[in-house]
Amino acid sequence: MNFHRSFRLNVRRAALLTAVTMTLSCSSVPKAPDNPAPLVPIKVAGARWIELSPVIVAAEYFYPQKLAVPSGGVTSITSKVADIATNAETQLLRESMTNPDLRIIMTVSESFYRLVARRSAGISKLSDLKGKRVIVPRLTSAHYYLVAMLESAGLKEEDVTIVTAGAAQPGQPAGRFRSAEALARGEADVIATFEPEPAIAVQKLGKDAIVLQNRKVYREAFNLNARAPDLADPEKRRAIVAFVRAAAQASAAIRKDPGKYWPHIASVIGFTEAEIGLGWAETEFPVKIIPDMLDVLETEEKRLAKVSNRAPRGRAELSRFIDRSVVEEALKGL
Repeated sequence: MNFHRSFRLNVRRAALLTAVTMTLSCSSVPKAPDNPAPLVPIKVAGARWIELSPVIVAAEYFYPQKLAVPSGGVTSITSKVADIATNAETQLLRESMTNPDLRIIMTVSESFYRLVARRSAGISKLSDLKGKRVIVPRLTSAHYYLVAMLESAGLKEEDVTIVTAGAAQPGQPAGRFRSAEALARGEADVIATFEPEPAIAVQKLGKDAIVLQNRKVYREAFNLNARAPDLADPEKRRAIVAFVRAAAQASAAIRKDPGKYWPHIASVIGFTEAEIGLGWAETEFPVKIIPDMLDVLETEEKRLAKVSNRAPRGRAELSRFIDRSVVEEALKGL
């Protein structure tokens, strides 16, 4: 093959390659739209404690549209007030008895509960709780923690007296259970509740405070929940996945610089920035559904079934309430 013929063949090959490349780029490979379709509207609800922080921050700073986050849990979903909502796994188990299409789609936070007691009530260890008055929000994860702690010391729930905190004082946010103030006033000997109330109680009691905590006994899995039919709807799912992605971004942001977001969190949950700071260390923000979520559900289901006088559901049935695909899909977009 002479030089001129070889040159002409190379020119033709180059021209053909260019034409194929242009054809593929113009027709075979679809171009992503510059402006993706807007997300369908969704409503988000959550309980007003530190655990809610990633959801609050996501709704304000990271989701494409700013969202209000009214107070509410899984019952907000089943009553159609909200599309997604936070709650501890305790409430998911209770509500799923009549609404089995509920699903856990993200672990927003893990909260490490603690009992705060008064030394002046004769309390220096767990076994001293026998016969004492305890303030705890009934049938909640905090109530479950109290019972688990009592059992770890050989006590039963019947060994303590459950009392109710007094009404909120004038000028104080209505959202609190008022347990810290009631403990400081001597209306109870022990409290079991959500942060930052225990931290506030420690501050109010000063040297009279004793903290009883065992992270191995139980930690709350505060999850974001949705309904299976909504997750099966392509457009609703796209919006829910987008919010979970925003919550993951918010989690990273508040782990990096929590103080930056405390003013907004405080404005929503009704505690001051200082109070939030006091209780912040007892909460972690894992994003992914905790690895032992099914174990937690199974263990807690046994107690809830006993309280409700029914047979506990097995692992296979409980596993249906966990949908890891949403957070996995959301994280792929980061």
